[in-house]
Amino acid sequence: MSTTLLVALVVLVVIAVALLATLIHFRKRQTGKLRSKYGGAEYDRAVKDGGGRRRGEAGLDGRAERVESFHLQPLAPADRTRFGASWQTIQARFVDGPAGAVAEADQLLGDVMSTRGYPASNFEQRAADLSVNHPVVLEKYRAAHEIALRQAKGQASTEDLRQAMIHYRALFEELVGEPEAAGLKVAS
Repeated sequence: MSTTLLVALVVLVVIAVALLATLIHFRKRQTGKLRSKYGGAEYDRAVKDGGGRRRGEAGLDGRAERVESFHLQPLAPADRTRFGASWQTIQARFVDGPAGAVAEADQLLGDVMSTRGYPASNFEQRAADLSVNHPVVLEKYRAAHEIALRQAKGQASTEDLRQAMIHYRALFEELVGEPEAAGLKVAS
């Protein structure tokens, strides 16, 4: 083997290793960004549901693209007041009918999401859509929904239902709060 050929081969190997290292670096950076944006639990769920890191991360990127196509808007002051009054009524009903109050809270959150511009869909799609702008409260929303499902089977205690209301309230406050807290950018 000639020296020139050997040098060319070494250069090609070095370039290939450098490209591979760069690719690995960018993938790790992308993984870190997604894990930070969506939170560890939601990132891990997406990877598991997607059947691997690459598909899971593509799914998370797809969520962001989907949500960008929505016409999300802050609530009008009248809507904010109306939803706030409804929430207060639901909380008051919890004392005498916790199961019904949890079901009403879930429905009210669906109404708030719809008014904000999220399309009506099943729970998993709503959760995926919310994960883009509201990752901090998403786990609470999932926990509350799980309790509501257990309640439908008669398997949730009053304490469980109380926890569901607390979890729903966290999402409610974020969605009904001021536009910046609700995941929207406000023109200045």
